[in-house]
Amino acid sequence: MYVFLELEKMLSRKLRNFAIIAHVDHGKTTLVDAMFRQSGLFRDNQQLETCAMDSNDLERERGITILAKCTSFIWQEVKLNIVDTPGHADFGGEVERSLSMVEGVLLLVDASEGPMPQTKFVLAKALALGLKPIVVINKIDKQDARANEVVDEVFDLFVALGATENQLDFPILYASGRNGWAIKNLNDERKDLTPLLETVLNHIESPAVDENAPFQMLATMLDYDQYLGRVLIGKVVSGNALVNDSVHAIRDGKGVVERARLTKLLSFEGLKRIPIERAHCGDIVAIAGLEEATVADTIASTKIIVPLKALPIDPPTLSMIFSINDSPLAGQDGKKLTSRVIWDRLLKEAEVNISISVKKSDEQDSFEVAGRGELQLGILIETMRREGFELSISRPHVLYKTDENTGQKLEPVEELYIDLDDEFSGIIIEKITLRKGTLLDMRPSGVGKTRLKFLIPTRGLIGYHSEFLTDTRGSGIMNRSFHGYEPYKGTIEGRSRGVLVSNVAGNAVPYALFFLEERGTLFINPGDPVYEGIIIGEHNKGNELDVNPTKTKQLTNMRASGKDDNIKLSPPRSISLEQALSYIQDDELVEVTPKSIRLRKKYLDQITRKKMSRL
Repeated sequence: MYVFLELEKMLSRKLRNFAIIAHVDHGKTTLVDAMFRQSGLFRDNQQLETCAMDSNDLERERGITILAKCTSFIWQEVKLNIVDTPGHADFGGEVERSLSMVEGVLLLVDASEGPMPQTKFVLAKALALGLKPIVVINKIDKQDARANEVVDEVFDLFVALGATENQLDFPILYASGRNGWAIKNLNDERKDLTPLLETVLNHIESPAVDENAPFQMLATMLDYDQYLGRVLIGKVVSGNALVNDSVHAIRDGKGVVERARLTKLLSFEGLKRIPIERAHCGDIVAIAGLEEATVADTIASTKIIVPLKALPIDPPTLSMIFSINDSPLAGQDGKKLTSRVIWDRLLKEAEVNISISVKKSDEQDSFEVAGRGELQLGILIETMRREGFELSISRPHVLYKTDENTGQKLEPVEELYIDLDDEFSGIIIEKITLRKGTLLDMRPSGVGKTRLKFLIPTRGLIGYHSEFLTDTRGSGIMNRSFHGYEPYKGTIEGRSRGVLVSNVAGNAVPYALFFLEERGTLFINPGDPVYEGIIIGEHNKGNELDVNPTKTKQLTNMRASGKDDNIKLSPPRSISLEQALSYIQDDELVEVTPKSIRLRKKYLDQITRKKMSRL
């Protein structure tokens, strides 16, 4: 800590602020781990968890970065502030905000996969901000690495995204983040990350700031600390700030929204935040003491009256209805059940995550939550269920727009990349075409592999992923990124099969399930609780079928001539949260509790369902 406190006294030229950007699972978080180890931030014998920057439980389980995070370490007496950004387009709000704090980026590209959709998405944001990139071809030690081809693909991507001549003159390094080395030429000794860190110092400029101007900081992230309360994180754009300085928060279009004192100033050291007395110009810091200020507000000296310009965020493209759990099994697993508690939690999420918006819907005890995609909203639902909430969630719906000039209906469109075995190309092209997708490119991507590129309406991908995995026997990889809004492309056929719906309450019994198996695929086990209106399986045919999963064998006083055969059931189909959200239709809901995920009809009563279906 002493080294960090001494460094706080240095000028901004001793700072480098940069972000690591990449597609999902291309190794950026692992590379940060290696930097930690080699910088001397940790002792040689100190235990450091793999992917230490992924501190969220869901991040560790899924192997992805969800929340942008800041960290820092010292290299050759220079403080390196690193921002680890999400790679998935659904978390674009995190990406855009974090990039506004840095002067350069490390672009990691897998040496085998090459540039992928989220590579393009994140890089486009960085180039538009005028940031200087350093290209790192990672996982170069993979057997199927194709370094030279990938470098050419990266250069072509830069050109396609309109990079300037200065940005096109990017340095290239080859690395293995897992093994902790980087090299400038493929024949160099594979020793450590020194070549990469030296490139960062030489290529990324120190922050261009005015230390003599009044203090200004753009709040870029919002966090909560159990001791300090709300903590705002951002880069000091001008001036310096001391603990207990008077500041105010300025919001674009609203003026001053809060006046306060800086009760605590914090700097980053590895995975920790340490208290400091002065926030220096150009540094990325965290401040406490403000109750109303939020992301995109300017925290500044009282001499400043004009806010800093905040980046516009791409609009949400999908929405879902979150409502209370009103099933007969409500309240058995969770403790947070009421609409007021759910509403408060959603407001808190919208304050921290500006790419999510919430509003009350027309129906009682329900709220419309809009976000960038199914993954982002699925992460929110999973987080809430782990916090003890019980919810009913509707099928995702896309958010349409209207062309102001022509009055034409516009819908969000995705750029879809699919990598799969050659033998599955035909069926996938057929399925995507039925979902109003347009094939833009088809090329070989390796031995027996093909890469397909489509433009497809966002609604065409809702509910498709599980079908895609079935069609490619689990070997296909599908990636998507937001392309823009285009004219409405017509009706897309929904789920081809119906569902099996329980018409009674009780517990499922093996005898009843045995005879229901011939009707379709079951979602439940013997002994599971059921109620009228719960979906217990998928029907083989296209219609909805009401069934009794609690029916037992009729007993008689006649002795059987032999023992009854033991009932053997096939394992039920296990449905994850994301699969459930994409599976349901408009008249169905996903019941989410801390222990269970169930599918159900929106209207549980059979007579009510028939009445509503005629409307």
